[in-house]
Amino acid sequence: MVTGELKNKIDRLWDAFWSGGISNPLEVIEQITYLMFIRRLDQIEQGKERKARRAEKPAENLLYTEDTQHLRWSVFQNKAPEDMLTTLRDGVFPWLRNLGGENSTYAHHMKDARFTITTPNLLTKAVSMISDIDMRDKDTKGDLYEYMLSKIATAGQNGQFRTPRHIIQLMVEMMAPQPGDEICDPACGSAGFLVAAAEYVERTHRDALLAPEQRKHFNESMFHGFDFDSTMLRIGSMNMLLHAVENPDIRYRDSLGENVADDASRYSMILANPPFAGSLDYDATANDLQKVVKTKKTELLFLVLFLRLLKNGGRAAVIVPDGVLFGSSKAHKTVRKLLVEDHKLDAVVKLPSGVFKPYAGVSTAILFFTKTNSGGTDKVWFYDVTADGFSLDDKRTPLLSAEKLGPVVDGALTDDEHTKNNLPDVLARWHRRSGSEQDRARTEQSFCVPKEEIVAQGYDLSINRYKEIVHEEVEHRAPGEILDELDRIETEIQQGMSELKGMLG
Repeated sequence: MVTGELKNKIDRLWDAFWSGGISNPLEVIEQITYLMFIRRLDQIEQGKERKARRAEKPAENLLYTEDTQHLRWSVFQNKAPEDMLTTLRDGVFPWLRNLGGENSTYAHHMKDARFTITTPNLLTKAVSMISDIDMRDKDTKGDLYEYMLSKIATAGQNGQFRTPRHIIQLMVEMMAPQPGDEICDPACGSAGFLVAAAEYVERTHRDALLAPEQRKHFNESMFHGFDFDSTMLRIGSMNMLLHAVENPDIRYRDSLGENVADDASRYSMILANPPFAGSLDYDATANDLQKVVKTKKTELLFLVLFLRLLKNGGRAAVIVPDGVLFGSSKAHKTVRKLLVEDHKLDAVVKLPSGVFKPYAGVSTAILFFTKTNSGGTDKVWFYDVTADGFSLDDKRTPLLSAEKLGPVVDGALTDDEHTKNNLPDVLARWHRRSGSEQDRARTEQSFCVPKEEIVAQGYDLSINRYKEIVHEEVEHRAPGEILDELDRIETEIQQGMSELKGMLG
């Protein structure tokens, strides 16, 4: 989390925007993101130049030409305030809008991007403060963005709060995307899931991506994200471009309001944390979703949408509010029955209720399922996560050192460390769910439940429905022994009373 010096820098930068006449929180985030992005582009360019010098070869795939060198952060940040403003407004921004190529999705979203900093003083403060932030550290960037979003009063209502990075990483590690996958997030926001999936594939399948066709797929047809907020689409596009995905399919779509016939059965993987906005009007919801389940609940409609978007054999990892697991309405039961009977429900991972603090205290779980259209659910694997490595209050303070946080850690955690971070154990046991996990007792943190039992419980998927509580054995004394003890106590009381009378004379 953002603390100390970095938090103070962002607070001062935020105040500078406010006093400079930009008070819309999302607009402030957008302008700061543009500046962070511009600085990061220059850092990427510097890295390519250093690599070329070490190899004593010409640098390849440079962003800046001889004519655009003056648009680099390292150049214009040293200019006088008035000249810096002119360079950003008349040079950097027009160049930025066309950075991804005229026909790229990035250029499409950036064509309406506005540079709204109008005073040299505000720009100078912003550039100075951003220059002091370590933009090479992806954790710092993520924390910074999360902290800025916490300043939006409506964040918890419109779903624009960021899914914690370690939870995204857990889901991606469990799903293990492959180079041939087509991955979709129908509520992508800043594209956090798509970025994490791209990083995973680059890390685990580096050699495969050396093939030209595979690299082309990675850059142009592997990652798909939808959102109906144009600002978030721009931020998501910048985020993907910063992570070396050149032309992802990031586009405007009201995922629940439009029929998805063109995209039906297209994707092999869905990673998502859709907004739990509550209810929509029936008239505003796509007819093909309402035909499956008649409901206004967005969390249920999104699950039906995901099944429509997945191809047969496609897999999904989706964060849902707890109500999806045990809600008693006809719509809730219909969706759960659909997952269990018509497709393959793989796992339910219960998350602690503080995971999304300080934005929301809602209790959530991750559903893992495979689209089959022919059933396949045998046993469902459950895991009750009680600790994710951070305090579960509004501060979300790390409970362990950095190398012990997240689902992938250096070495094995001790029992005490496990009580503070369950995520490595979740990942390890997930891989054993078809083996030793089948024999785990219901008193353990993870266990499997047969489909027949879930059906008998009305398709209830709450872990507490199946978890057994350990009762400590209490050793009872024999009745005679207890009576002897009572006699002894009575005798002692009588002796005490006699002694007291003697003392009182």
